[in-house]
Amino acid sequence: MATPIAMPKLGMTMQEGTVVEWPRAVGAAVEKGDIVVVIETEKTQVDVEATASGVLRHLYVAAGETAPCGTLLGALTATGTEPFDADAFRREHERAGAGAAPPAGAAAPGDAGTPRRAGAQRAGSGRDPARTDPGRDQGSDPDPARMDAAPVTPAARALARGLGITLADIAGTGPGGRVTKEDVAAFAARRERLVAVRDGVMLEVLREGDGDPVVFLPGFGVGAASFAPQLHAVACAGTFRALALHPRGIGASDAPAAEAYAIAEGAGDAAALLATLGARAHVVGASLGAAIALELALRVPDRVRSLTLVTPFLHAGPRLRSVAAGWCAVARHGGVETLSRTLLPWLFSERALADDAGRERMRRGLAAALSVAPPDTLDRWAAGMAAWPGPPSAELRGLQVPTLVIAAGADLLTPHGDALARAIPRATVRVLADVGHAAASEASDAVNEALLAHLARH
Repeated sequence: MATPIAMPKLGMTMQEGTVVEWPRAVGAAVEKGDIVVVIETEKTQVDVEATASGVLRHLYVAAGETAPCGTLLGALTATGTEPFDADAFRREHERAGAGAAPPAGAAAPGDAGTPRRAGAQRAGSGRDPARTDPGRDQGSDPDPARMDAAPVTPAARALARGLGITLADIAGTGPGGRVTKEDVAAFAARRERLVAVRDGVMLEVLREGDGDPVVFLPGFGVGAASFAPQLHAVACAGTFRALALHPRGIGASDAPAAEAYAIAEGAGDAAALLATLGARAHVVGASLGAAIALELALRVPDRVRSLTLVTPFLHAGPRLRSVAAGWCAVARHGGVETLSRTLLPWLFSERALADDAGRERMRRGLAAALSVAPPDTLDRWAAGMAAWPGPPSAELRGLQVPTLVIAAGADLLTPHGDALARAIPRATVRVLADVGHAAASEASDAVNEALLAHLARH
């Protein structure tokens, strides 16, 4: 009897992983507990262990290829001579849903792969599937003409019908753009993550862990994947619940038509989320997200338990505005791959960029974070950021929320983050030397350490 090896799901931001290596060749014997495949996602290299002994019989995803969570990667059989139909086994896997994404750190029932995080960190290559509009169509049975616009597996069609989901709204990740059961399940999960804020706008909120809420607000043009190391560290601490809010137009969040998305508007959306939590929340923001977090703390200080501002700014300076304008232009005309290569030297330090292999891992991780922001959304947030005057000094002097400022010594975009710490009474500042603007990714261990210590104190 064959046993599947499927792509695990590790953490709430993981949508896919890249196969780095198959340590054993097809036909090799495998013992239970042996490393059967190495994958890479969201800055982490993961060793997947076999949960059964046998023979590595077939590979469905080769080294270097990327696949969504739950995808069948390979198959084990008890012996190397027993009958085995690789195509039939794949079809059975899809029908049974055996590859449905398991909880972080766990294998799916019947899965031959148990993930084990390796000590070294790697940049992920995950991407959020193309933005859709989940939750808007509670869907009677979809129009067959629209359903057949892209190839669909039978299992995907059946699941979509059962959930009332229109298949035409889903971007397929299978061969030839085929919509798989995993695509439908991922779409349904995103729809469940929507939270209503003011003006009937629905925003996507990713959640992981249990305990005191810690709300993360990502920076300009990126999604929750930019905070992947911090989300995992906070959720795994055992006493916190990590929530990542995708602002307007990011990921599956609504993108209402507007000339600009004001920072004050973003703070209002975040305040609406905090009002639903039933407890004061720790708030963590990076760059643009730090500006939103600061406005939030000034607006509803009674709902903010502590504040962490990563590479913040008091107002958008000329360099930051210029880079944001170029960011918007490249995103509109060049795509995510070109954009990630263009932004890399602006977001990471020379020290980090000097490592060729590390630079490519960082680029893939950056591409994952960038993939959830369409050009119109970037234009709107760039306009809102440029128009933000920053809080008055008197308001900053009156802020009583315990605040940690994490500044980066090699930050080209917001080089004076420590000035904000001096403007807030009793704020604590941590300056990371030789680190660029994307400090949460480049110096994730140092940021995690400072953040967890700050959360523990408050």
